[in-house]
Amino acid sequence: MVEISDIRDVLKSLESLKGVVDTLSDDDDLFEKGLDSFGSVQLMLALEERFEIEFPDSALGRRSFSTIRIIRDTVAGLAQQEAA
Repeated sequence: MVEISDIRDVLKSLESLKGVVDTLSDDDDLFEKGLDSFGSVQLMLALEERFEIEFPDSALGRRSFSTIRIIRDTVAGLAQQEAA
């Protein structure tokens, strides 16, 4: 099971969100808080490694990485698919 705290741990490793993660709500727009396209690629790679998943092309849009809650839901869904 993917927890919000797991996603926050991954986000803390990103340079673009350093020092901000603990102040974010689960529904804050990460792009408004400093995440950029380079950071979103770093985030995707870190999530793939941490949770042993692979993001399909259909999940590579900005929306999939816009909030902590959406990231958790996306990762949880991908983990379920890969476990099946």
